[in-house]
Amino acid sequence: MAATAFRFHPAAFFSAHPGEAGAKRPLHHCPPHRILVPRRACLLRAKSSNGLPQIGASFGNTNEVLDGRPAGDGPPEQGGSTVSITVVGASGDLAKKKIFPALFALFYEDCLPEHFTVFGYARSKMSDEELRTMISRTLTCRIDKRENCGDKMEQFLQRCFYQSGQYNTEEGFAELDRKLKEKEEGRLPNRLFYLSIPPNIFVDVVRSASRTASSSSGWTRFIVEKPFGRDSESSGELTRSLKKYLAEEQIFRIDHYLGKELVENLSVLRFSNLVFEPLWSRNYIRNVQLIFSEDFGTEGRGGYFDNYGIIRDIMQNHLLQILALFAMETPVSLDAEDIRNEKVKVLRSMRQLKLEDVVVGQYKGHTRGGKSFPGYADDPTVPKGSITPTFAAAALFIDNARWDGVPFLMKAGKALHTRRAEIRVQFRRVPGNLYRRNIGTDLDTATNELVLRVQPDEAIYLKINNKVPGLGMRLDRSNLNLLYSERYRREIPDAYERLLLDAIEGERRLFIRSDELDAAWGIFTPVLRELEDKRVAPELYPYGSRGPVGAHYLAANYNVRWGDVTGDDGSF
Repeated sequence: MAATAFRFHPAAFFSAHPGEAGAKRPLHHCPPHRILVPRRACLLRAKSSNGLPQIGASFGNTNEVLDGRPAGDGPPEQGGSTVSITVVGASGDLAKKKIFPALFALFYEDCLPEHFTVFGYARSKMSDEELRTMISRTLTCRIDKRENCGDKMEQFLQRCFYQSGQYNTEEGFAELDRKLKEKEEGRLPNRLFYLSIPPNIFVDVVRSASRTASSSSGWTRFIVEKPFGRDSESSGELTRSLKKYLAEEQIFRIDHYLGKELVENLSVLRFSNLVFEPLWSRNYIRNVQLIFSEDFGTEGRGGYFDNYGIIRDIMQNHLLQILALFAMETPVSLDAEDIRNEKVKVLRSMRQLKLEDVVVGQYKGHTRGGKSFPGYADDPTVPKGSITPTFAAAALFIDNARWDGVPFLMKAGKALHTRRAEIRVQFRRVPGNLYRRNIGTDLDTATNELVLRVQPDEAIYLKINNKVPGLGMRLDRSNLNLLYSERYRREIPDAYERLLLDAIEGERRLFIRSDELDAAWGIFTPVLRELEDKRVAPELYPYGSRGPVGAHYLAANYNVRWGDVTGDDGSF
């Protein structure tokens, strides 16, 4: 066979040039796993960790590659390839608020292939026009390019169609297959299914769709939303059931937090800056804190939330995935499998969580400023007498040479005093500090701290000690900061945009592999069972407070003070 070039879908990225704030021309800034081709956008690199082509698609009028196979090996293409994106559960909140807007944003930035179609699939009866009306209510345009917003929106909506059908039968998906073939018009068909549905019907949909609506000659992929089970056993059973109908490389388990800009920047910060990598170990880092807080409660979603609780909803997936990225060793390359291999090593090195290293809480009603806020138990959708935690704090440890003895503290909760997601790295104290007399007795205020604020107001800042100007010797703590809204004038893409684009391109770096999932559940399953078997009562905390007092005692056990409650939270 003659040598064949491999090409992948171009993804155009727009950002303001450092010297041209507010510039409107597109700037091709390619991340490491993409390359820039003249007069084209960023193309996905075509090599994976096993030396084979990375799974992806060629878009546009080319007959070069699909899923690592030269197109000449299969049926002949007629006019290139096409991508059909089916959102299963199209009438749900996630689809309306996140998935359809993310697809439009990709189209708006010219990141989708020339030939694509979007289908909504749900049980609700709806026409194509009704779907378009529903979608149009949540679509927005980039602030800096609104002059053509209406035209682009109309073009996108004309590519959106609807198919009604049941989730557990094949008839609806067979009809969807017929309509998809009409839209594909003889091009090489590639199909992406986004399962925006409850996990209890994942397997039914995968079985029906894979049998009747898979691509006959191109690739077929399924994006699966969390939760991936409730414990090790249910997660393993879900994986085994999905693999009856799909290969592992067809399953894209999405954790949208991995698509957030600051989480993406975590590896860049560490591996491309010489100043940080030598410090990234137990020799210099005293503790690491992963903090997630919301300033609202369940608000009518208590019935769903009560089945999972804050540990399953936030800690076992979002925060643990960030921890693995933070703590992993340098991967061999930026290929997906190399990165995921290192994450798995971290997860397998972690101790199983013990009950004495966990604090759970539940918010109660509170009146502030004349306004009453209901407690979790007051939510009519929550079962009476529920002890499901809405707050949890935990101390985790990685038993390897780099991180031995360093506490990784997690904290997540609802109905707290602020909305926040951040990573805090507290460094060790300076040995024999010459300025200890100027610092006073509180040595914690003199330690350096690196903070990556994921949301809101994305920022990276480093806390340092410096002298206050004047004749005396008074020390102050200041921030060296990168505030994204000031440095980069362009709007930061939503995490779903990045992850959807990666799924279309076949880039798996930010998706969760089955062995990652097994290792993650292995850390949390024993303590979740113990909490439920012993019916451990959560500590109550007022709506809008900083959470239960027990979290502070847990941190104190390891000589740690939570960085977000010191009064020096880096706001600027």
